[in-house]
Amino acid sequence: MELSEIDIHNILLQREPMLLVDRLIHFDDRFTITETSIREGGIFIENGALSAAGMMENIAQTCAARIGYINRYILKKNLKTGYIGAINSYDVLDLPRVGTTITTTAEKIEEALGILLVRAEVKVANKIYAKAEVKMVER
Repeated sequence: MELSEIDIHNILLQREPMLLVDRLIHFDDRFTITETSIREGGIFIENGALSAAGMMENIAQTCAARIGYINRYILKKNLKTGYIGAINSYDVLDLPRVGTTITTTAEKIEEALGILLVRAEVKVANKIYAKAEVKMVER
C-alpha cells in the first residue's frame, strides 16, 4: 500500500479538532515524516499562527502515526493509546502561519518496552520552526 493512500484516521486515534496531522508521507525503520496544512479556526491557532503547544502536539501525533502505522499495517493489530512520557528539550524558533504546510520529521533514536525516544523537527520548506527530543509511551 502506498502511504498516500492511507487515511490518517486509520493510524491515529485523534479526531478533529485535535487532529494535527494530515498525511503520512514517509515511513521507514528510522524516520517518520508527516505533512500538515495550518488552517484558520483550529484550536491551536493563536494570532494567525500555530502555537508552540500546537507544534508539540503535531510532533506527538507524528510519533503516534509511526506507532499507528506499525500496529495497523505491519503487526495487523488495533491502535494503541500513546502519550508524551517526557520532553527532554523543546526549542521553538518561529511559528508557522495559517496557510502554510508544515513537514514534521521524527527520527527514532531508541525504542524499547513501549517507549519511543525521538528527535523531531518541524519545518516549513527548509526552515526549522521547532525541534525537540521527546519520549513517547505506548499503552
